[in-house]
Amino acid sequence: MSLTFSRGLEDVIIKETSLTYIDGVNGILRYRGYNIEDLVNYSSFEEVIYLMLYGNLPNKSQLEEVREKLYRNFDVPKELISMIYSLPKGSNAVGILESAFGMLASIYDPKWDKSTDRDLAISIISKAATITANIYRAKEGLKPKIVEPKKNFAESFLNTVFEKSFSNDEVKAMDAALILYVDHEVPASTTAGLVASSTLSDMYSCVVAALAALKGPLHGRAAEDAFNQFVEINSEDKVESWFEEKIIKGKNRLMGFGHRVYKTYDPRAKIFKYYSEKLSKNNSQANIYYKIASKLEEIGIKNFSDKKIYPNTDFYSGILFYSLGFPIYMFTALFALSRVLGWVAHFIEYVEEQHRLIRPRAIYVGPEKRDFRPLNER
Repeated sequence: MSLTFSRGLEDVIIKETSLTYIDGVNGILRYRGYNIEDLVNYSSFEEVIYLMLYGNLPNKSQLEEVREKLYRNFDVPKELISMIYSLPKGSNAVGILESAFGMLASIYDPKWDKSTDRDLAISIISKAATITANIYRAKEGLKPKIVEPKKNFAESFLNTVFEKSFSNDEVKAMDAALILYVDHEVPASTTAGLVASSTLSDMYSCVVAALAALKGPLHGRAAEDAFNQFVEINSEDKVESWFEEKIIKGKNRLMGFGHRVYKTYDPRAKIFKYYSEKLSKNNSQANIYYKIASKLEEIGIKNFSDKKIYPNTDFYSGILFYSLGFPIYMFTALFALSRVLGWVAHFIEYVEEQHRLIRPRAIYVGPEKRDFRPLNER
């Protein structure tokens, strides 16, 4: 019998979803039917939490209820904070997130329950904020701090990380970043978490599985790699020579360009570019990196657009985060903080509506039957 397979599961359908719609040809991204541009411009991360978990945008009372649940669950076990601070300061930020959620899985070990799963999902999002904030604080030698409720989720998180006030533009930019990274159908991290959820492993453990996939350089670390290009170039005047040497002659990949799904400009990248430009005007070094990125984008499009390769969401996101004060080592963890919402929404959708143990097959290409010989005869 002749069997066929798809390397990397490319274009293999593993579930139905009402969460995210992507049109890679026309550059369209929608959550639950709403264009990403409208959600960023007119809603908030809290509204998107409700949208992804309950199916519709909330009214005022529903939004207040979500906020109250978020604010009530920022606290984490003291043993978890101690664990974060006991690790070497050079520890990988996403690796610490994995350890933290593994500890939560050990402490709570919740079973799947349709009546409480969405409350658990909201609690996980809140705890992810406190964990992420304390990863930065531990690595920077600052005292631990539980997230305290402010005007909104983005401001609460930023104030906890840096213990200072932020402008409305800065808070809005962080809120936009959280919305933009929420979900993107079933990339590697979501798929890894879905495999775990199909076994009915607890939601914390499913997040650990997703984090393990996100940590890989071919997935979540792209924003760090793209930003490191700008740091390496260091001057707008050197962009062309760097591109010629590294990309054309060196045949290296231009990080932050190209996407498995999008064959045009990633709609998220356009929004990240807007906020990166806006914030970088108040940060001289970030502004240098923005100008480098902008020129590199122009050259990249000129060279690769005929192959349908354009900037993706990770090309400009690092500049936004850097402008807010985050070091490069936090970029992927910030991606994870947002994507936790998309992960748990997919896990709930799969377990409650389409549950079946995910158990693929492989095509055997090894040797035919061989006779066993004892050790002294080999």
